[in-house]
Amino acid sequence: MARIRHTKNELKAQRDALERYLRYLPTLQLKKQQLQIVVRRVENEVEDLRQKIAQALRAAESWVALFSEEFDPQKYLAVERVVIAEGNVAGVAIPVFKSVVFRKEVPDLFVTPSWYDDALALLESLTELQIRRLLLEEQLRRLREELRITTQRVNLFEKVKIPECRENIRIIRIFLGDQQTAEIARAKVAKRKSTEKVRSA
Repeated sequence: MARIRHTKNELKAQRDALERYLRYLPTLQLKKQQLQIVVRRVENEVEDLRQKIAQALRAAESWVALFSEEFDPQKYLAVERVVIAEGNVAGVAIPVFKSVVFRKEVPDLFVTPSWYDDALALLESLTELQIRRLLLEEQLRRLREELRITTQRVNLFEKVKIPECRENIRIIRIFLGDQQTAEIARAKVAKRKSTEKVRSA
């Protein structure tokens, strides 16, 4: 604990600091709660997307062996761009998925096997799901980092700063009280001595 001056000015500074901490703490606690709720929601969304990806892959297992044939999906399907918006949760900037724009070429029905259409539809769906998952994981990373920092601040205020200020105020008040008592005692002694001098004179 840092050394404090035992003065009225220091007492006022400590009281002001305590008031600031007590005023700011509920805001931090609310932010922490909000972040915890959003982190849980995004974790559920990520898990939901992982299950959808696994489900789509399981559904395709019966014919996915056909991919071993000469099949170059990049000739027919490629990501042109990913449209991302900027979101904000409790002051944290997060990427928000809007859409994926694909460049598509329709396979020649006379040259390519019939399963190409299904394969390309699956790849398009899986690509979009994977992009959504990656963006949600980035959201989660940013939100968890902000939650960690906010939790540290809440703990700092609750466990260090507020108790420290209260203890400093208590110590200064005791010191100032003792000083005032000593001054009164000195004044009484001085008055008694001056009264005795007057009597003896």
